[in-house]
Amino acid sequence: MATVREQLDSRIELVTPENIAFQYRVAGPFRRAPAFLVDFLIQVATMVVAILLVSMLGTGSASVTMLGWGTLLLIYFALSWFYGGLFETYWNGQTPGKWAVGIRVVSIDGQPINAMQAIMRNVLRYVDGLPCLTALLPDVHLPKPIFQVGLFTMAGNNRYQRLGDLACGTMVIFDEGTRQYGVTRIREPEAIRLAELIPVNFQVSRSLARTLSMYVDRRAGFSLGRRWEIARHLAEPLRAQFNLPPQTNPDLLLCAIYHRTFFAAGDERAGNPRRPGASGPVSPTQLPPAGPILPDHLAALQGQIS
Repeated sequence: MATVREQLDSRIELVTPENIAFQYRVAGPFRRAPAFLVDFLIQVATMVVAILLVSMLGTGSASVTMLGWGTLLLIYFALSWFYGGLFETYWNGQTPGKWAVGIRVVSIDGQPINAMQAIMRNVLRYVDGLPCLTALLPDVHLPKPIFQVGLFTMAGNNRYQRLGDLACGTMVIFDEGTRQYGVTRIREPEAIRLAELIPVNFQVSRSLARTLSMYVDRRAGFSLGRRWEIARHLAEPLRAQFNLPPQTNPDLLLCAIYHRTFFAAGDERAGNPRRPGASGPVSPTQLPPAGPILPDHLAALQGQIS
């Protein structure tokens, strides 16, 4: 069971039993409202199309007309009660609206939600919608939820959970996916000099390379303090492995490994070898094998930047 640490700038930190920390940025009502609006418009458009089809097909006998309107009621029932639950079950915690605004539903321990959680949190949405106003339409009275219960409940907890989320053990987070935009050139001279101290026999695994790319691509959006906090999860054990000084900047160390992997190695293959002695004071014989690259620390870094 994951434990929760204090919240920082709308982020919560979940610590697994293996002592690996993952941070999630929870989504508040102002981010969730546009997603709800998009899903609502999709449901309205679906009903409009269904009504038009029934109107065109129902110009014959009365039995055909009754069947058509019965079908409309079934479609309305399915959209009202199962639209969100089915999408969140089979689309990794997202509806089209949530996908459009970049949020998703997860369990409070950070795991993907199951079908029961997805369906029940959407069924309980009608409790969160209380109280309801009634709008008068031609021959139909439709209740209009104003979501005061849900808003007050979300304001009362640091994970912005409405009653449906509290009952089902879920929360809504920002879906900060791992989008990459090509190779980023490292500009800091300190990082480039630090890359020369990385042993020539150090091999970067595919998972580490992917994580380094993710970090370097996003680090510009973090403050210096946040970079230090995020990078240290992986940089500290690597610093000790490379026998670097304790005051080595973890952010620059990850940038140095990235540069060493994607640029310096490419220069060597192109016929521009490293300068003699570029490995610095580090002796390869002092290093443990580089194969199993600290999976727990790697997972912690991925959790911080995902």
